[in-house]
Amino acid sequence: MKKNSEDQKRQSKATKQAAAPLRQTARLRAMLDKREFLELPAVYDPLTARIAEEAGFRTLYNGGFVTGSFSGISEPLLTMTEQIGAAANIAAQVNVPLIMDAGAGWGEPLHTMRTVRECIRNGVAGVHIEDQLFPKRAHYHNYVAHNIPRREYRDKIKLACEQRDRSDPDFVIIARSDACREQGFREAVARVNLAAEVGADMGLIFPRTAQETIRAPKVCKLPLVYVQSRGNRDGRPLYSFKQLEDMGYAGCIDAILAVCVHYHYVTQAMRELKTSGDYLGMSEAQCVAARQGTEDLIGLEEYYAIERATVEHGKRAKPARKKA
Repeated sequence: MKKNSEDQKRQSKATKQAAAPLRQTARLRAMLDKREFLELPAVYDPLTARIAEEAGFRTLYNGGFVTGSFSGISEPLLTMTEQIGAAANIAAQVNVPLIMDAGAGWGEPLHTMRTVRECIRNGVAGVHIEDQLFPKRAHYHNYVAHNIPRREYRDKIKLACEQRDRSDPDFVIIARSDACREQGFREAVARVNLAAEVGADMGLIFPRTAQETIRAPKVCKLPLVYVQSRGNRDGRPLYSFKQLEDMGYAGCIDAILAVCVHYHYVTQAMRELKTSGDYLGMSEAQCVAARQGTEDLIGLEEYYAIERATVEHGKRAKPARKKA
Protein backbone atom coordinates (compact mmCIF):
# COMPACT_ATOMS: atom_id res chain seq x y z
CA MET A 1 0.00 0.00 0.00
CA LYS A 2 2.77 2.39 0.95
CA LYS A 3 4.56 1.76 -2.34
CA ASN A 4 1.38 2.36 -4.33
CA SER A 5 0.78 5.59 -2.43
CA GLU A 6 4.29 6.84 -3.18
CA ASP A 7 3.92 5.92 -6.84
CA GLN A 8 0.64 7.83 -7.02
CA LYS A 9 2.26 10.89 -5.46
CA ARG A 10 5.14 10.80 -7.93
CA GLN A 11 2.72 10.34 -10.84
CA SER A 12 0.58 13.23 -9.60
CA LYS A 13 3.63 15.45 -9.27
CA ALA A 14 4.85 14.52 -12.76
CA THR A 15 1.39 15.22 -14.21
CA LYS A 16 1.28 18.65 -12.59
CA GLN A 17 4.77 19.51 -13.84
CA ALA A 18 3.86 18.43 -17.38
CA ALA A 19 0.67 20.48 -17.27
CA ALA A 20 2.32 23.59 -15.83
CA PRO A 21 2.75 26.25 -18.51
CA LEU A 22 6.30 27.43 -19.19
CA ARG A 23 6.92 30.79 -17.54
CA GLN A 24 7.47 33.62 -19.99
CA THR A 25 10.70 34.55 -18.19
CA ALA A 26 11.97 31.02 -18.85
CA ARG A 27 10.96 31.29 -22.51
CA LEU A 28 12.83 34.57 -22.88
CA ARG A 29 15.88 33.20 -21.07
CA ALA A 30 15.89 30.17 -23.38
CA MET A 31 15.82 32.45 -26.42
CA LEU A 32 18.83 34.35 -25.06
CA ASP A 33 20.67 31.11 -24.35
CA LYS A 34 20.06 30.02 -27.96
CA ARG A 35 21.15 33.48 -29.16
CA GLU A 36 17.91 34.05 -31.01
CA PHE A 37 17.53 37.57 -32.37
CA LEU A 38 14.76 39.30 -30.40
CA GLU A 39 12.24 41.10 -32.61
CA LEU A 40 10.43 43.48 -30.26
CA PRO A 41 7.59 45.56 -31.73
CA ALA A 42 6.23 48.08 -29.24
CA VAL A 43 2.60 47.50 -28.25
CA TYR A 44 0.43 49.62 -25.99
CA ASP A 45 -2.71 47.53 -25.38
CA PRO A 46 -3.83 43.89 -25.46
CA LEU A 47 -5.46 44.13 -28.91
CA THR A 48 -2.31 45.53 -30.54
CA ALA A 49 -0.31 42.87 -28.72
CA ARG A 50 -2.54 40.08 -30.02
CA ILE A 51 -2.29 41.46 -33.56
CA ALA A 52 1.51 41.35 -33.27
CA GLU A 53 1.42 37.86 -31.80
CA GLU A 54 -0.93 36.70 -34.57
CA ALA A 55 1.52 38.15 -37.11
CA GLY A 56 4.17 35.78 -35.76
CA PHE A 57 6.21 37.82 -33.31
CA ARG A 58 7.64 35.65 -30.53
CA THR A 59 8.54 38.55 -28.24
CA LEU A 60 6.86 41.91 -27.57
CA TYR A 61 7.81 45.23 -26.01
CA ASN A 62 5.81 47.74 -23.98
CA GLY A 63 7.60 51.08 -23.95
CA GLY A 64 7.18 54.28 -22.02
CA PHE A 65 6.59 56.33 -25.17
CA VAL A 66 3.71 54.19 -26.41
CA THR A 67 2.14 53.86 -22.95
CA GLY A 68 2.48 57.59 -22.33
CA SER A 69 1.03 58.42 -25.75
CA PHE A 70 -1.85 55.97 -25.34
CA SER A 71 -2.54 57.45 -21.88
CA GLY A 72 -2.41 60.99 -23.24
CA ILE A 73 0.08 62.26 -20.63
CA SER A 74 3.61 61.38 -21.94
CA GLU A 75 6.17 58.99 -20.51
CA PRO A 76 7.84 61.27 -17.91
CA LEU A 77 4.52 61.61 -16.05
CA LEU A 78 3.79 57.89 -15.86
CA THR A 79 3.90 56.28 -12.43
CA MET A 80 5.27 52.81 -11.84
CA THR A 81 1.73 51.58 -11.18
CA GLU A 82 0.47 52.97 -14.51
CA GLN A 83 3.32 51.53 -16.59
CA ILE A 84 3.29 48.11 -14.94
CA GLY A 85 -0.51 48.07 -15.10
CA ALA A 86 -0.39 48.57 -18.86
CA ALA A 87 2.27 45.87 -19.23
CA ALA A 88 0.36 43.45 -16.98
CA ASN A 89 -2.80 43.85 -19.08
CA ILE A 90 -0.81 42.99 -22.18
CA ALA A 91 1.12 40.10 -20.64
CA ALA A 92 -2.10 38.50 -19.43
CA GLN A 93 -3.53 38.36 -22.96
CA VAL A 94 -0.63 36.95 -24.98
CA ASN A 95 1.44 33.80 -24.87
CA VAL A 96 4.84 35.31 -25.66
CA PRO A 97 7.40 37.08 -23.44
CA LEU A 98 6.92 40.81 -22.89
CA ILE A 99 9.81 43.19 -22.18
CA MET A 100 8.88 46.48 -20.51
CA ASP A 101 10.45 49.91 -20.34
CA ALA A 102 11.19 50.41 -16.63
CA GLY A 103 12.59 53.89 -17.18
CA ALA A 104 14.92 54.91 -14.36
CA GLY A 105 13.41 52.28 -12.08
CA TRP A 106 11.16 54.90 -10.47
CA GLY A 107 13.81 56.02 -8.05
CA GLU A 108 17.00 54.90 -6.37
CA PRO A 109 18.27 51.29 -6.03
CA LEU A 110 15.71 50.46 -3.34
CA HIS A 111 12.82 51.64 -5.54
CA THR A 112 14.28 49.86 -8.57
CA MET A 113 14.30 46.59 -6.62
CA ARG A 114 10.58 46.99 -5.99
CA THR A 115 10.04 47.72 -9.69
CA VAL A 116 11.70 44.40 -10.57
CA ARG A 117 9.60 42.53 -8.00
CA GLU A 118 6.34 44.05 -9.25
CA CYS A 119 7.20 43.32 -12.88
CA ILE A 120 7.85 39.67 -12.07
CA ARG A 121 4.61 39.42 -10.09
CA ASN A 122 2.68 40.89 -13.02
CA GLY A 123 3.96 38.56 -15.73
CA VAL A 124 6.59 40.79 -17.35
CA ALA A 125 9.58 38.79 -18.65
CA GLY A 126 12.24 41.49 -18.63
CA VAL A 127 12.93 45.22 -18.38
CA HIS A 128 15.44 47.81 -19.41
CA ILE A 129 16.65 50.22 -16.76
CA GLU A 130 18.36 53.45 -17.72
CA ASP A 131 20.81 55.98 -16.30
CA GLN A 132 18.41 58.91 -16.59
CA LEU A 133 17.57 61.31 -13.80
CA PHE A 134 14.41 60.50 -11.82
CA PRO A 135 11.84 61.96 -12.06
CA LYS A 136 12.31 62.20 -15.81
CA ARG A 137 11.76 65.51 -17.53
CA ALA A 138 9.62 66.19 -20.58
CA HIS A 139 12.74 67.51 -22.32
CA TYR A 140 13.84 63.88 -22.59
CA HIS A 141 11.60 63.72 -25.68
CA ASN A 142 13.51 66.69 -27.07
CA TYR A 143 16.75 64.67 -26.81
CA VAL A 144 18.02 66.36 -23.67
CA ALA A 145 19.45 63.63 -21.44
CA HIS A 146 20.15 64.07 -17.72
CA ASN A 147 22.31 61.14 -16.67
CA ILE A 148 23.08 60.09 -13.12
CA PRO A 149 26.73 59.47 -12.11
CA ARG A 150 28.32 56.14 -13.06
CA ARG A 151 28.46 54.88 -9.48
CA GLU A 152 24.75 55.48 -8.92
CA TYR A 153 23.94 53.73 -12.17
CA ARG A 154 26.13 50.76 -11.26
CA ASP A 155 24.43 50.45 -7.87
CA LYS A 156 20.98 50.61 -9.44
CA ILE A 157 21.75 47.85 -11.94
CA LYS A 158 23.55 45.75 -9.32
CA LEU A 159 20.62 45.82 -6.89
CA ALA A 160 18.12 45.19 -9.71
CA CYS A 161 20.11 42.07 -10.63
CA GLU A 162 20.22 40.92 -7.02
CA GLN A 163 16.44 41.25 -6.85
CA ARG A 164 16.15 39.29 -10.11
CA ASP A 165 18.23 36.48 -8.62
CA ARG A 166 16.02 36.35 -5.53
CA SER A 167 12.65 36.57 -7.27
CA ASP A 168 13.15 34.85 -10.63
CA PRO A 169 16.66 34.20 -12.03
CA ASP A 170 15.20 33.92 -15.55
CA PHE A 171 13.93 37.52 -15.49
CA VAL A 172 16.02 39.59 -17.91
CA ILE A 173 17.73 42.85 -16.95
CA ILE A 174 18.76 45.12 -19.83
CA ALA A 175 21.14 47.91 -18.83
CA ARG A 176 20.37 51.00 -20.87
CA SER A 177 22.52 54.12 -21.14
CA ASP A 178 21.50 57.39 -22.76
CA ALA A 179 25.03 58.79 -22.45
CA CYS A 180 25.63 58.89 -26.23
CA ARG A 181 23.50 62.03 -26.42
CA GLU A 182 25.45 63.94 -23.76
CA GLN A 183 28.83 62.45 -22.81
CA GLY A 184 29.31 60.51 -26.03
CA PHE A 185 29.66 56.98 -27.36
CA ARG A 186 32.65 55.96 -25.22
CA GLU A 187 30.86 56.84 -21.99
CA ALA A 188 27.77 54.88 -23.00
CA VAL A 189 29.91 51.82 -23.78
CA ALA A 190 31.76 52.20 -20.47
CA ARG A 191 28.47 52.26 -18.56
CA VAL A 192 27.08 49.18 -20.29
CA ASN A 193 30.35 47.35 -19.64
CA LEU A 194 30.17 48.38 -15.98
CA ALA A 195 26.63 46.95 -15.87
CA ALA A 196 27.99 43.68 -17.30
CA GLU A 197 30.30 43.39 -14.29
CA VAL A 198 27.38 43.55 -11.83
CA GLY A 199 25.12 41.04 -13.52
CA ALA A 200 23.11 42.67 -16.33
CA ASP A 201 21.94 40.29 -19.06
CA MET A 202 21.87 42.65 -22.04
CA GLY A 203 22.79 46.22 -22.92
CA LEU A 204 21.17 49.09 -24.80
CA ILE A 205 22.72 52.33 -26.00
CA PHE A 206 21.79 54.92 -28.65
CA PRO A 207 24.49 55.12 -31.34
CA ARG A 208 24.35 58.43 -33.14
CA THR A 209 25.91 57.45 -36.46
CA ALA A 210 26.25 54.47 -38.76
CA GLN A 211 29.86 54.07 -37.65
CA GLU A 212 28.88 53.95 -33.97
CA THR A 213 26.06 51.52 -34.74
CA ILE A 214 28.46 49.08 -36.42
CA ARG A 215 31.07 49.45 -33.68
CA ALA A 216 28.81 49.12 -30.64
CA PRO A 217 28.31 45.31 -30.62
CA LYS A 218 32.05 44.85 -31.00
CA VAL A 219 33.07 46.93 -27.97
CA CYS A 220 30.21 46.22 -25.55
CA LYS A 221 30.54 43.23 -23.23
CA LEU A 222 26.81 42.53 -23.23
CA PRO A 223 24.50 41.39 -26.08
CA LEU A 224 23.05 44.64 -27.40
CA VAL A 225 19.50 45.64 -28.21
CA TYR A 226 19.06 48.37 -30.82
CA VAL A 227 16.19 50.86 -30.59
CA GLN A 228 14.54 51.61 -33.92
CA SER A 229 13.22 55.16 -33.44
CA ARG A 230 11.04 55.85 -36.46
CA GLY A 231 10.27 59.51 -36.93
CA ASN A 232 13.21 60.60 -34.77
CA ARG A 233 14.42 64.14 -35.25
CA ASP A 234 18.05 63.71 -34.22
CA GLY A 235 19.27 61.78 -37.25
CA ARG A 236 19.62 58.32 -35.70
CA PRO A 237 19.87 55.72 -38.48
CA LEU A 238 17.18 53.09 -39.14
CA TYR A 239 17.87 49.47 -40.04
CA SER A 240 16.01 46.25 -40.76
CA PHE A 241 16.08 43.35 -38.30
CA LYS A 242 18.34 41.43 -40.69
CA GLN A 243 20.83 44.28 -41.00
CA LEU A 244 21.09 44.60 -37.22
CA GLU A 245 21.46 40.85 -36.72
CA ASP A 246 24.25 40.81 -39.30
CA MET A 247 26.01 43.62 -37.37
CA GLY A 248 25.97 41.47 -34.24
CA TYR A 249 22.99 42.88 -32.34
CA ALA A 250 20.98 40.52 -30.16
CA GLY A 251 17.63 42.22 -30.74
CA CYS A 252 15.75 45.30 -31.89
CA ILE A 253 12.97 47.31 -30.27
CA ASP A 254 10.76 48.92 -32.91
CA ALA A 255 9.67 51.57 -30.46
CA ILE A 256 7.27 53.86 -32.32
CA LEU A 257 5.72 52.01 -35.26
CA ALA A 258 2.34 51.15 -33.69
CA VAL A 259 1.77 54.71 -32.47
CA CYS A 260 2.81 56.20 -35.83
CA VAL A 261 0.48 53.88 -37.75
CA HIS A 262 -2.37 54.54 -35.31
CA TYR A 263 -1.96 58.32 -35.46
CA HIS A 264 -1.49 58.49 -39.23
CA TYR A 265 -4.40 56.30 -40.32
CA VAL A 266 -6.89 57.16 -37.59
CA THR A 267 -6.25 60.87 -38.24
CA GLN A 268 -6.95 60.38 -41.94
CA ALA A 269 -10.12 58.40 -41.23
CA MET A 270 -11.50 60.89 -38.71
CA ARG A 271 -10.82 63.86 -40.96
CA GLU A 272 -12.55 62.15 -43.89
CA LEU A 273 -15.52 61.21 -41.69
CA LYS A 274 -15.81 64.76 -40.37
CA THR A 275 -15.44 66.39 -43.80
CA SER A 276 -17.68 64.11 -45.85
CA GLY A 277 -19.84 62.42 -43.25
CA ASP A 278 -18.64 59.05 -44.54
CA TYR A 279 -15.46 56.96 -44.76
CA LEU A 280 -14.42 55.27 -48.02
CA GLY A 281 -10.85 54.37 -47.10
CA MET A 282 -11.88 50.75 -46.56
CA SER A 283 -14.32 48.67 -48.56
CA GLU A 284 -17.27 47.05 -46.80
CA ALA A 285 -15.57 43.67 -47.23
CA GLN A 286 -12.45 45.02 -45.54
CA CYS A 287 -14.51 46.40 -42.66
CA VAL A 288 -16.24 43.05 -42.22
CA ALA A 289 -12.87 41.30 -42.22
CA ALA A 290 -11.42 43.77 -39.72
CA ARG A 291 -14.38 43.43 -37.38
CA GLN A 292 -14.36 39.64 -37.65
CA GLY A 293 -10.60 39.56 -37.11
CA THR A 294 -10.95 41.65 -33.97
CA GLU A 295 -13.70 39.38 -32.65
CA ASP A 296 -11.52 36.35 -33.34
CA LEU A 297 -8.55 37.89 -31.54
CA ILE A 298 -10.59 38.57 -28.41
CA GLY A 299 -12.08 35.08 -28.46
CA LEU A 300 -15.76 35.76 -29.06
CA GLU A 301 -16.34 32.38 -30.73
CA GLU A 302 -15.33 30.60 -27.54
CA TYR A 303 -17.68 32.80 -25.53
CA TYR A 304 -20.52 32.05 -27.95
CA ALA A 305 -19.89 28.31 -27.52
CA ILE A 306 -20.07 28.58 -23.73
CA GLU A 307 -23.34 30.51 -23.88
CA ARG A 308 -24.85 28.12 -26.45
CA ALA A 309 -24.14 25.27 -24.04
CA THR A 310 -25.65 27.15 -21.08
CA VAL A 311 -27.74 30.32 -21.03
CA GLU A 312 -28.45 30.34 -24.81
CA HIS A 313 -29.04 26.58 -25.07
CA GLY A 314 -31.85 25.67 -27.43
CA LYS A 315 -32.34 29.20 -28.76
CA ARG A 316 -32.28 30.23 -32.39
CA ALA A 317 -28.89 29.89 -34.05
CA LYS A 318 -26.94 33.01 -34.97
CA PRO A 319 -26.91 34.26 -38.59
CA ALA A 320 -24.38 32.65 -40.93
CA ARG A 321 -20.92 34.12 -40.65
CA LYS A 322 -20.10 36.42 -43.53
CA LYS A 323 -17.05 35.72 -45.62
CA ALA A 324 -14.70 38.61 -46.34
